[in-house]
Amino acid sequence: MDKEWMCKDRLSLEYEIGIESFLQFAMSNSNDPNAIPCPCARCGNLKKKNVQTIRAHLIYNGIDLTYHTWIWHGERSMTVNSMNGTDGFGQDEDASFAEEPIDMVHVVYDSYAENPSQFNKLLEDAEKSLYPGCTKFTKLSAIVKLFNLKEKYGWSDNSFTDLLSLFREMLSDDNELPSSLYDAKKILRALGMEYVKIHACPNDCILYRKEYEDLANCPTCGTSRWKLSNKSKVKEGVPAKVLWYFPPIPRFQIMFRDKTVSKELTWHSDNRIRDGYLRHPADAPSWKLVDCMWPDFASETRNLRLAISIDGINPHSLMSFRIVVGQF
Repeated sequence: MDKEWMCKDRLSLEYEIGIESFLQFAMSNSNDPNAIPCPCARCGNLKKKNVQTIRAHLIYNGIDLTYHTWIWHGERSMTVNSMNGTDGFGQDEDASFAEEPIDMVHVVYDSYAENPSQFNKLLEDAEKSLYPGCTKFTKLSAIVKLFNLKEKYGWSDNSFTDLLSLFREMLSDDNELPSSLYDAKKILRALGMEYVKIHACPNDCILYRKEYEDLANCPTCGTSRWKLSNKSKVKEGVPAKVLWYFPPIPRFQIMFRDKTVSKELTWHSDNRIRDGYLRHPADAPSWKLVDCMWPDFASETRNLRLAISIDGINPHSLMSFRIVVGQF
């Protein structure tokens, strides 16, 4: 019995030492010591606390057992090369990013089985330096990086085209950067990022597809499908409103062809902690309801379930409140 208590005391001491080591690491990498993500089993890095509160939480709640790499507190995450399956540590951001377009190209290889010349052109863009002597960016990686920034900061199409033109002037004359948004989109479309334009009612009643595809007026509100000129004349063939639809299935196919991503497809079934807490959507009642209603679907652990989570959306700034929606 004495040995059992001695063992518990030793484990408790080691855990307390581990807590202090973690807190010192977190504080050294935090801009605000009063707002550090708490990694306890209840907070799961979703709530920010001060050091004293985090220490108390870790003692009473324990640490999130899945939190092995302290990525929310300054530690670099482990990167994996999807081409050879070997693990790598400490790769700088530019180097790891430069490899990603090559991975993206190889992932879509099967889509070009009947058109190898087009695949070779895509591979060439992924390997070609942005300008002679450039080692950090290829033609494709530069476009992908700029598009990520465009979406992140909400740049307009016109501003993005102007930015590309300016960059082309700044770089050497033999650079490979496209000069317009249209040219950049053509390159990215080869990666399977295609979209479909669908005409829509200006009042959002219907989409002009399937049985409504050939209509000229909305069957619900009677509004013309076509745009009106300044003199209220209908511009036949020019839609008043267009929905840009991005088909999800081709994106799923590309995503899960990458073995570093596909192995996560069954994580909720193979590696999820089941301790009664809501740690994953699979712990939610809505997920379990789907399992109950469609057992055949649920029996395949590689099944895909789409989730919508919208927080703080105010369309066109027309509302005096924010829309907060969550749905599985």
